[in-house]
Amino acid sequence: MLFDLPSHEMLYQALLARDARYDGRVYVCVGTTGIFCRLTCPARKPLATNCSFRDSVRGCIEAGFRPCKRCHPLQGGASHDPLIARLLDRLDADPGRRWSERDLVALGLDPSTVRRSFKRHFDMSFLEMARQRRLRDGFLSLSQGESVIAAQIDSGFESPSAFREAFSRLIGCAPGTLTQGGLLRASWIATPLGDMLAVSSARHLHLLEFIDRKALPRELKALQVALKSPLGLGRTEVTEQAQAELDAYFSGDSARFHTPLAPQGSAFTRRVHHALREIPPGETRSYGELARAIGHPGAVRAVARANGANCIALMIPCHRVIGTDGSLTGYGGGLWRKQRLIEIERSFNPVADA
Repeated sequence: MLFDLPSHEMLYQALLARDARYDGRVYVCVGTTGIFCRLTCPARKPLATNCSFRDSVRGCIEAGFRPCKRCHPLQGGASHDPLIARLLDRLDADPGRRWSERDLVALGLDPSTVRRSFKRHFDMSFLEMARQRRLRDGFLSLSQGESVIAAQIDSGFESPSAFREAFSRLIGCAPGTLTQGGLLRASWIATPLGDMLAVSSARHLHLLEFIDRKALPRELKALQVALKSPLGLGRTEVTEQAQAELDAYFSGDSARFHTPLAPQGSAFTRRVHHALREIPPGETRSYGELARAIGHPGAVRAVARANGANCIALMIPCHRVIGTDGSLTGYGGGLWRKQRLIEIERSFNPVADA
């Protein structure tokens, strides 16, 4: 995991120096381009605030990043295994193809051998890698207003049922249920730490989560039940404001958010979330300190549950809560993101952000 690796600053310096010692061990993901690279990539170096670092190809791909075409980060495994090189070439030539084990057999390959080789080098199978590429293309098509059939074709799913199943697994509902407009509108927002899903109405932001959060389908279902409204696609002025403020946050301009947020949960939960927003950027609190701040020093577990129930990431900064001993504690977006968010906020100029 990233929090066991060197600091973001050290890794960024290694990127600038094109330090070969990290080749194959660490990858840089660039939020402004949606691409991940080796640290030795010859391309022009991005700003530090637009970079995040991951220790596996799988982590990069699952966060929505595509491999760089200059440094070819997938080719590390390919250089040691002709089988990998052969399949990666085919995947690059036809990224929309729907691969199956039968296709591998038709090429004279043993699916088990292919699976082991890709798992060893990339921590994911070849079929998983191909599926991730296709899903992202389909989601982008839907968010841009394309029909479900067009999105299915764009993503290379020959079977509508397979596309529906893959889509439903990610956000908890079939793509055909998502129409343009409506009370609740969902859209994708790209960030340096991976894509996020934003759900807003005309007045409030109701949800902001990283797309790979496991609880996302459950949160979306609960939101639709609570508001008695189906999920649609599109952006509102609230979404545009959230996008602008997230851009300012990751560019290092401001850690303050003014997007109007919809109240969440019980009165107690809302008090906890208000207290979270009162924690200054760059600072952290323990659950016990948070409980004392709201006048309930004995409600540490209840505070932890309210913290975990937050479904508006970053803007309700539950990432600023750590263990009493200073250790990182559970975070739905991943502990590596939690550490990176804390590092980003500690780099802000308090005077400029006031």
